[in-house]
Amino acid sequence: MFEILKQPWPWYVSGIAIAFIMVLLLYYGKSFGFSSNLRTICTLAGAGKRNAFFDFDWKTQRWNLLFLLGSILGGFLASTILKSNAPLKLSAATVHDLRSLGVPFDGGFNPLAIFNWHFAASLKGLLILSGGGFLVGFGSRYAGGCTSGHAISGLSNLQLPSLWAVIGFFAGGLLMTHMILPLIF
Repeated sequence: MFEILKQPWPWYVSGIAIAFIMVLLLYYGKSFGFSSNLRTICTLAGAGKRNAFFDFDWKTQRWNLLFLLGSILGGFLASTILKSNAPLKLSAATVHDLRSLGVPFDGGFNPLAIFNWHFAASLKGLLILSGGGFLVGFGSRYAGGCTSGHAISGLSNLQLPSLWAVIGFFAGGLLMTHMILPLIF
């Protein structure tokens, strides 16, 4: 069983799983979004006493907290028990583009040149990682949801604001990849 789980699966398996989850969420009147968990956690920590935004019935979001917990547990299991020793297969063009940015491809999912304690403790690494985290957090709040919430749930509900948000996410990603990342690295 573990060997089946360790192998790469076809793209359509995750597509079918996401569609199944979306049908279930639509049936139960729920909306998928990962970033809303931050609001729920802040409410649990007592932020509702200081800010009205966090003053809501967090129990309506228990299912989403369970999804968050399952994602963390699943990520842990995938990186420990189900970890494959086979190197990640990237296209030659992607490996070349990474090298041109000064990021050597080492076969891992996260490049060790960026995702290590030495880089994170440097001024450049601290600015990149904390700045990126701030922009992701600010962007998901400003857009009224994260990429997964808008792209999966919002588009499947045919919400026009989600379409605009997804277009913005893609445009921002292309701008970052082709114009800003080469300046940073």
